[in-house]
Amino acid sequence: MAARFDVDDWSVGIEGVDVEHLAHEESVFGLSNGHVGWRGNLDEGDPHGVAGSYLNGVFEEHPMPYAEDGYGYPEWGQSVINVPNGQILRLIVGDEPFDLRDGTVVDHRRRLDLRDGTLTRELEWVSAAGRRVRVRSIRVVSFTHRSVAAIRYDVTAIDQGTDVTVLSETLANEPLPTVHDDPRVRDLLAEPWDEVASTARGTAATLVHRTRKSALTVAVAMDHVVTAPDSHEPTVETDAAGDRARTTIRATLAAGESLQVVKFVGHEWSGHLSAATLRDRAEVAVADAVRDGWDGLVEGQRASLDEYWECADVRIEGEPRLQQAVRFALFQVFQASVRAELRSVPGKGLTGSGYEGHTFWDFEAFVLPVLTSTAPHAAEQALRWRHSTLGHARERAKQLHLSGAAFAWRTIDGRESSGYWPASTAAFHINADIAAAAVHYVRATGDRDFEREVGTEILAETARLWVSLGRWDARGAFHLDGVTGPDEYSALGNDNVYTNLMAQLNLRGAAAAARRHPDVARRLGVEDDEIGGWETAAAAVHIPFDHDRQVHPQADGYTDLARWDFDATGPDQYLLHDNFPYFDLYRKQVVKQADLVLALYFAHEAFTADEKARAFAYYEALTVRDSSLSAAVQAVIAAEVGHLDLAYDYLAEVATVDLDDLHGNTEEGLHIAAQAGVWTAIAGGFGGMRESDAGLSFRPRLPAALTRLGFGVRIHGCTLRVDVTPRATTYRLSSGDPVTIRHFDEELLLEPGREVTASTPSPLSPGPRPTQPRGREPRNAREAFRAP
Repeated sequence: MAARFDVDDWSVGIEGVDVEHLAHEESVFGLSNGHVGWRGNLDEGDPHGVAGSYLNGVFEEHPMPYAEDGYGYPEWGQSVINVPNGQILRLIVGDEPFDLRDGTVVDHRRRLDLRDGTLTRELEWVSAAGRRVRVRSIRVVSFTHRSVAAIRYDVTAIDQGTDVTVLSETLANEPLPTVHDDPRVRDLLAEPWDEVASTARGTAATLVHRTRKSALTVAVAMDHVVTAPDSHEPTVETDAAGDRARTTIRATLAAGESLQVVKFVGHEWSGHLSAATLRDRAEVAVADAVRDGWDGLVEGQRASLDEYWECADVRIEGEPRLQQAVRFALFQVFQASVRAELRSVPGKGLTGSGYEGHTFWDFEAFVLPVLTSTAPHAAEQALRWRHSTLGHARERAKQLHLSGAAFAWRTIDGRESSGYWPASTAAFHINADIAAAAVHYVRATGDRDFEREVGTEILAETARLWVSLGRWDARGAFHLDGVTGPDEYSALGNDNVYTNLMAQLNLRGAAAAARRHPDVARRLGVEDDEIGGWETAAAAVHIPFDHDRQVHPQADGYTDLARWDFDATGPDQYLLHDNFPYFDLYRKQVVKQADLVLALYFAHEAFTADEKARAFAYYEALTVRDSSLSAAVQAVIAAEVGHLDLAYDYLAEVATVDLDDLHGNTEEGLHIAAQAGVWTAIAGGFGGMRESDAGLSFRPRLPAALTRLGFGVRIHGCTLRVDVTPRATTYRLSSGDPVTIRHFDEELLLEPGREVTASTPSPLSPGPRPTQPRGREPRNAREAFRAP
């Protein structure tokens, strides 16, 4: 899809309305705080692409249908559902309902403000009877009031007086798009809510509902502040019953006069609290927001974002549309997680029902490192959520006849919800991804309390898993057989290099944490012999290498497989998994998403520069990027080995994946891990940032299209700003103790408040630009960043 949104440094906007594209725009304009999520639906509810109002962690259970049962298959699945939707504000002008498909739309604009955290809509409409009105709405999902979302809705009569009616509703059991092929599951999810209670009084109403299978109770409360001309007192009536609560506001407006309705909506849910308790909490949340007022909500939103952008902001000179895309991406990562607080962050955040609302390994692998570097409190809360699911993970490991903990591949509450075991249960690397995120968080923050309370236990239980999963050979090497790596076009390989290297880091991290906290280790039953066993296994992990081709195979024997026939594959046959059987994909050399190349980044110390360059070129020719996760990692390694223009093309692709709907599925929600990958491509790619036990290092180089690049990183509670130009890089530490970093091969001591500038060495000579499979080249940056 071509660019459709206006280009602006700090906002994303669009003029006009095209019903065909509403679902895409609803995802882009969605608002969230990690707890409450509202898709960017039009205020009046219709027309819409996909209605969406979500609470993080709220789902319905359904039976997992299998053609043939097997041991260890999950019996119950989980799917996100719409909670009672409080977004709706329907307008009647005279006796004519406002609908974009009727009358005449003179003007229509929407804009997502990335500094204010608000979505603004402005329109002018003429009814069939000739009544002209202007509507301006602003909505916010609050960062300071975790349970609250609010809308300010202004209606102005333009050139003649008219009666106006605003119907403000909360509506339960709104349908989702088709989320499952099996009709038994589909029927269960069609109307998942049963009414528990409803109340109405004055300008306020509350609905309480409970899911039929998962037994989760939700309370959604609303209240209103109405302002009308002094000469015409509005009437307000409220009723609530069944699946609907409604406040009806009627006013008479003279030409030029306005009616303003500010709607506050509170949300609470629980699997164990009573309906009365949840009702009270939702109503108190609304009352607190009403007390602070609309201005207080908006000011709190701006203050939260000002604090975030102080570190997180990426400043780019040379490409305005990239500047916009990067800030959009960082805003999405922040709003997906800032108030999640002991909940997961789904693959789509709270912008859509894609992936059934599940969280996956890519959250810890792609999103958490960005949060750790820009919003570490949110990263800590997400890791504490994973820790809270250890009971489920231990049960799953026990079911698989393994020790320790096996975290769920896809889940909402910590229980495994994937029925396709070759690409889920066998993808044990998720456990090392979680462990690596915990290690990185402690390195970056110095938060030893977290390590004692949470990190050490995660590391120990995952280390136990690896020891029980592995096999020792006669030569004393440690192998991991029959595992699936990140590439979903391969499965059940022996010694997947990514998995083995991440397991190695996991084992070493567990040993180090246990030795730092011997009292915690004793509480977990970890003795010195077990710690020594982890260290021995880590040292003996087998890392395959193809000596004939001088590259690391993705897994043992992978480079001996037949190559996929890319020349015989037409452009209409991608995505490959939609057009070819998995058994054929699994036995060929074809890569859906970076796997060995991801290892080059995550386990960067395990490879030489020459090994990275050869491996990158080899796997470029095999990688089709049928996943949104791949381009960011390919950008990082392309930049490292010197192919800066290729890296820039990959950055262009990942930066526009949702804004331009490159995969044709953004209507299901944004790709949050890909949005995080935009920052990774910049900081890890053109910033050359790497972290290890030795600290942070940078090898910054810019592509020809950029003249300056600046980004920030949080280190032990302080902000490090990195400002890169073609010839030099300037580092500035905000406060705290001095920090030592590496700039290429030079060691730099950074002291608070003092800038240190270091020159950039001569550019690398990487050789010819690597080639990709026919028709699978990355998006051209010049084309991607052309303004609409």
